[in-house]
Amino acid sequence: PITSIQKLPFVPTLAATAPTEPAPLPPQIPSFSASDADKTQLRYSCDYRVDVGKLLEQELQWQLDDDQPAVLIVHTHGSESYTRELGQNYKETAQYRTLDEQYNMVAVGDLLAGLLEEAGIRVLHDRQLHDYPSYTSSYNNSRKSVKEYLKEYPSIRLVLDLHRDAGENSDGTQFATHATVNGQQSAQIMFLVGTDESGNYHPQWRDNLAVAAKLNVLMEGLNPGITRKASLRAQRFNQDLAQIALLVEVGSAGNTLQEALTAIPILADAIIALKNGANW
Repeated sequence: PITSIQKLPFVPTLAATAPTEPAPLPPQIPSFSASDADKTQLRYSCDYRVDVGKLLEQELQWQLDDDQPAVLIVHTHGSESYTRELGQNYKETAQYRTLDEQYNMVAVGDLLAGLLEEAGIRVLHDRQLHDYPSYTSSYNNSRKSVKEYLKEYPSIRLVLDLHRDAGENSDGTQFATHATVNGQQSAQIMFLVGTDESGNYHPQWRDNLAVAAKLNVLMEGLNPGITRKASLRAQRFNQDLAQIALLVEVGSAGNTLQEALTAIPILADAIIALKNGANW
């Protein structure tokens, strides 16, 4: 007769050991307060004055990471280029301008588009040079292009018009901006925000400025010194067309292309941080 029962070691079934899918994490929604206003500053080139703290507290409700194009990158002055480095022998159409897309603003847009795409944000990059052959028609040309994109892709939430600044120092040399990113020399980034002060229809300019201020705060948190004061202007610069549209100055003609490209990952990271909105 069986007088005892041997207890065998417990062997879990396959079903008991199958890994379960982790619950999805809620999207990261950054929050801003009026106290963050000291991390972003404005340079006024118009008569308007704004409360930046109140703009930072404004809600931003959008989704940039769905399966439809959400960001459009355009270049009103696409032929703008930078100070040449050794070995860069591209042809210029004028000083600090070239049609060579490896060295003008299209190259900057290519990098930004790639970084945003890697983060799951679908991007359309308009690589047209709207300032050639007619520089004076630049904004009319880019306005037409942006309208066509928005008509075909109504999912676009953010339009970024990438430029570089320009100006001369007192000794006649080209002005350059200066920052450091991961130990490397970098250009600085500046947002230029248009208004309706010149009389043109532009009801959402404060929304544009609110997003520019949020991006400035995020960028300064990621890399102090990477931004310049955002510039508020009387003209609208085609920024009335989309839900949010910003003109972005990536360095200046006195910077090198490499310095401009070094700054772009910080801008990309700030946009990625806002891809699910803010202050909900």
